[in-house]
Amino acid sequence: MNWSKWIRQLHRWLSIIFTLTVVANFAAMAMGPPPAWIVYSPLIPLFLLLFSGLYMFVLPYAARRRDEPVRGRIGSA
Repeated sequence: MNWSKWIRQLHRWLSIIFTLTVVANFAAMAMGPPPAWIVYSPLIPLFLLLFSGLYMFVLPYAARRRDEPVRGRIGSA
C-alpha cells in the first residue's frame, strides 16, 4: 500500500472515531454535566483529520506541479 492510500484509509478511520466521540459527547451531555475528558475527546481526532485532509487536498496540486516541465515553472526573465 502506498503512502497516499495509507493516509486516505487513516482519514476514513479517524472520521469514524471522531463521529463516535461526538455521539458520546452528546449522550454524556444528556445525562448531566459531562467530565472534561469527554468534552475534549473529539479534538484529538479532529486535529488529525485536519492534517490528513490538508494533505489529501494539496496532493493533486503537488502532483500537477511535479508533472509540469521545468521551463513552465520559471518565470520569464
